[in-house]
Amino acid sequence: MTGQRIATRAAACAAVALLVVTGGTVAQADDDIESLPAEQIADRSRDALLDVGSLHLRARGDLGKNRSPMTVDLSLDRSGNCAGGVDLGEGKGEVEIIKRGDSVWVKPDADFWENQVPVGGSTFESVLAGRYLKGSASDSRLRPVVDACDLDTFQKLVSDNADSNAGTFTKGKVTTVDGVRAVPVTRTLHGQKLTAYVDTAGEHRPVRITVRGDGADAVVDFSGFDEPVPTATPPAEDTVDVSAVLGRGPAQS
Repeated sequence: MTGQRIATRAAACAAVALLVVTGGTVAQADDDIESLPAEQIADRSRDALLDVGSLHLRARGDLGKNRSPMTVDLSLDRSGNCAGGVDLGEGKGEVEIIKRGDSVWVKPDADFWENQVPVGGSTFESVLAGRYLKGSASDSRLRPVVDACDLDTFQKLVSDNADSNAGTFTKGKVTTVDGVRAVPVTRTLHGQKLTAYVDTAGEHRPVRITVRGDGADAVVDFSGFDEPVPTATPPAEDTVDVSAVLGRGPAQS
């Protein structure tokens, strides 16, 4: 399903932005983070993000390389629970996503069916009639959505790419991001400037990352650290089984 792949790519932009702004491992100094070199601040923010059990992320904009601007708004945790959605931008469609335990619900809007599934989309929309498409997390047809909902996926991307010291790091003046006092650290790499705004208090987590240059113009905001993912799920009367729309006999992973 085209939209599932789009949802995965969109959600992944937050992890991509983070892994390219952080560098290699550097020994931690004292807790006066504002006095540390830029590379060490970036490292500490990365390590702090790897330690969280849940978070809320909102990614919006264009990462360049002919990627369409879009918005991802998700709460997710290490258990694979998530709630939120993806807006593909410019009237291309929106998809609401909910995952709780082994169950997954997706709810594309009319614009999504028209633009992303031009062949048969109107039929799918008619079958759903405003209801959620529901399936099992083990169904391979929903695997991209399941992967996008798992915080471990993001954290593994960050961890696996933590060895690079490429680029130039600079530290900016302390500023405020959504009421949080933060120190900006910019990494210039491959014609792009990637800036992480790191909370000067607490665990020194990144509260915002911006990506500018080389065709990219994107912002990723992080909040709700270690807060529970919303537990509400659609009632049975508002759902349609995935096999009723995409065919019988779901493939199991």
